[in-house]
Amino acid sequence: MTIDLPSPDALPGAIGRSATGEWFAIEQDRVALFAEATEDRQWIHVDARRAASGPFAAPIAHGYLTLSLLPHLVRQLLRVDGTAMIVNYGLDRVRFLQPVVVGSRVRAVTEIAAVEVAAQGYRTTLRTTVEIEGSARPALVAETISLFVP
Repeated sequence: MTIDLPSPDALPGAIGRSATGEWFAIEQDRVALFAEATEDRQWIHVDARRAASGPFAAPIAHGYLTLSLLPHLVRQLLRVDGTAMIVNYGLDRVRFLQPVVVGSRVRAVTEIAAVEVAAQGYRTTLRTTVEIEGSARPALVAETISLFVP
């Protein structure tokens, strides 16, 4: 299910609407590339053999990797026609609740939590939960703020 809006002007009226995305696989090659890009090569992420005997019994994705996937995971859930650009404005709250084991699939559930009129457009807060397939506990919950510019 997607939240489809005809224009940024429709954002204030969409507060409280939510959508759930498709599953997305977290594979070791993505984790390894993230480790290289961020210089975070901790063994729990990149050494599958050692991680197998570690606290999670397998390698896990970086929490910040999961967080960095939010633009991709949410893009499929919220479409606002007539938007010239969407600018990342920041985060109000992020909680990493459970690690994502490599090979797992995740998806986003997002809700339009707040919308403020700004000089350049609409400052929109999304409350997003990243679920892990087969797990009752999510990977993370975040409140992200984006500026939708008409």
